[in-house]
Amino acid sequence: MTGPLLAIEAVDKSFGRTRALSGIVLAVEAGEKVALLGHNGAGKTTLFRLVLGFLRPDTGRLTVAGAPPGAAAARRVVAYLPENVAFPKALTGREIIDLYATLKGARRDEAGAALARVGLDHAAGRRCGTYSKGMRQRLGLAQALVGRPRLMLLDEPTSGLDPQSRRDFYELVDEIAAAGTAVILSSHSLEELEARTDRVAILNEGRLVADAPLAELQARAGLPIRMRVRARDDALGEVKGRLGGREVNGQSIEFDCPVADKLERLAAISALGTLVRDVDIEPPGLDDVYSYFSTHDRTEQPT
Repeated sequence: MTGPLLAIEAVDKSFGRTRALSGIVLAVEAGEKVALLGHNGAGKTTLFRLVLGFLRPDTGRLTVAGAPPGAAAARRVVAYLPENVAFPKALTGREIIDLYATLKGARRDEAGAALARVGLDHAAGRRCGTYSKGMRQRLGLAQALVGRPRLMLLDEPTSGLDPQSRRDFYELVDEIAAAGTAVILSSHSLEELEARTDRVAILNEGRLVADAPLAELQARAGLPIRMRVRARDDALGEVKGRLGGREVNGQSIEFDCPVADKLERLAAISALGTLVRDVDIEPPGLDDVYSYFSTHDRTEQPT
């Protein structure tokens, strides 16, 4: 196969008079990790359903590994983890994964390996009805791993997971992507995704308003950095008088600064000498970038 693993070309989709997607252009290469962001109703679920072959576009074209969604060749390479996973309560975890291995035509020994990778091998013989929400979410990830997919669609994949399980999950995603599987993650937990994905694609009202690495989107948005200066205990008033800004916790002052003015502001802080104890510089994060592109550039596709 040549070209991207997932190719979406000028896709539109409407439901009656409601336009769910408009002119979507998106390509995902093997091994890429892409964050798909958008408010509820932005079109993320519709896009996933198109990729899975559950829906057909009104106009435009989609291919998965060179095949149309829903075709046997496409189904063999795609795995999906929905936000709300549900399994028959009477079946054990091992029976569930064995079933998915059979449906996918995978080797039976992959079931045990998948359960071990998500940390459920100790509970494989228990019925799913006894699993916690976090355990069910990990079981859902195990079924997505079976069959060695080349494209994984993960919808709110860390819902119900504790902090350690979330870290383990993203380490597993890194391993999967390093082995060549493309991963698209849809989540409202933006802080989690910030350092875990290669690109950010943002949907707003059915249009793709951003699609680039986070650093590029930060530069395009032109958002200011935030500087926090911790003053000496008896010098907060003087530091604020010379630098301006707003007081934080009675110990520091904080202000926003255009990127182009950063060095000048740092020089002014340095000139304060012993009046200053510490300086923190915080660039705009994914939350800030998402907020910007959700309210700007609505009429233009990203370049």
